[in-house]
Amino acid sequence: MSLSADFAPEAVAAIRARLDTAREQGARILFAIESGSRAWGFPSPDSDYDCRFVYVRAVADHLVLEQARDVLEFPLEGEIDAGGWDLRKALLLALGGNAVIVEWAKSPLVYEEVAGFRRRLLDLLTEIVDPAKVSRHYLGLARSHVARTGSFAGEVKLKKLFYLIRPIVALDWMEQRSFASLPPMNMVDCLNQTEIPTWASSEIRRLIEKKRETRELGTGPIPVEIARYLEARYGHHEMNLAGSARDEARQVHNRALATDFYRREAESQ
Repeated sequence: MSLSADFAPEAVAAIRARLDTAREQGARILFAIESGSRAWGFPSPDSDYDCRFVYVRAVADHLVLEQARDVLEFPLEGEIDAGGWDLRKALLLALGGNAVIVEWAKSPLVYEEVAGFRRRLLDLLTEIVDPAKVSRHYLGLARSHVARTGSFAGEVKLKKLFYLIRPIVALDWMEQRSFASLPPMNMVDCLNQTEIPTWASSEIRRLIEKKRETRELGTGPIPVEIARYLEARYGHHEMNLAGSARDEARQVHNRALATDFYRREAESQ
């Protein structure tokens, strides 16, 4: 287990109880991590706990007429939000360029994991995930938040602003590496490894520190330096982000790798 010292013991216990319930439902937990603002590097004192996990079912569970759902969800209770994906679902989404499973596999905050599994998974993801597709995923995240705010100059919920900053910084990280690799999950790590204007970086870091200390940032205008950075880089990526080249042979190869990986993990149940 690798969790921050400030994780509330009662919250961790509540999450472990949900993981035990998942096991009672026939799921073998491959790993369970913290996602959301805590793992992304910009928590608040009152941030929720967002536990996400990946599981696999025994082979016998697949040999039935009615397949179980490929997600396990628990009601949101208080500050605890927990849910997981079947490994098959996670791999299919990864093949499509969804960055979520990559981020989960890289989370620095771990509730539990099968020894060596995340390393094996990351090795596979390095082979089968197309960074160009992932860049479109991050652009889509940025686009959805821009659509909600409508402007880089208006009033916004400052807490939500991080959900626009994060994908833009990730896109800059990827561009500076020719879209050949995948960015860190933690936004502070990503920021440390990315060349952006000093004035924008300083303001982003100041806002992160303020969020760490403040339960409610409230509503206000986007800080000018951050707004300039986000508007310029969002426009740049909208205009210049290339689509993924379609390579049928590569797709068949990647799907075969993912299938073999899934089969091995299921048969090791």
